[in-house]
Amino acid sequence: MLSGKLKKIFGHLDPNNPPIVCPIRDILSSVTDKWSILVLLFLGGHTKLRFNQLKSLIYGISSKSLSEKLKILEKDGYIVREDFLEVPIRVEYRLTSLGLSHLEQLIKIAEWASENMNTIIKNRVNNSHLS
Repeated sequence: MLSGKLKKIFGHLDPNNPPIVCPIRDILSSVTDKWSILVLLFLGGHTKLRFNQLKSLIYGISSKSLSEKLKILEKDGYIVREDFLEVPIRVEYRLTSLGLSHLEQLIKIAEWASENMNTIIKNRVNNSHLS
């Protein structure tokens, strides 16, 4: 079953002449880095969040990195930014239907990670001599 799915996605590619630009790689690269995943997961857990709320939820992210990720996610259509002309200015972010669809897949991966966490940690300890 998995090989059939992989063949459907990659079967048209010539392994001796790989494409310079891979659309799948391009799409996945913008939503599979650690910051983008956390932004989408936290937005999925809330109806909407302001910039500073997101920043406080995502430990270790800089304002610059968060701003860049939000711009990319908005450009690709995963989130919507809403500006309120108030003093001070208020900006809120929320997931779009595309973002919600992607969130469903992220939740599956997070569930898998949770289910396999103990095994992976045990493997790390048992294989610590490899590092």
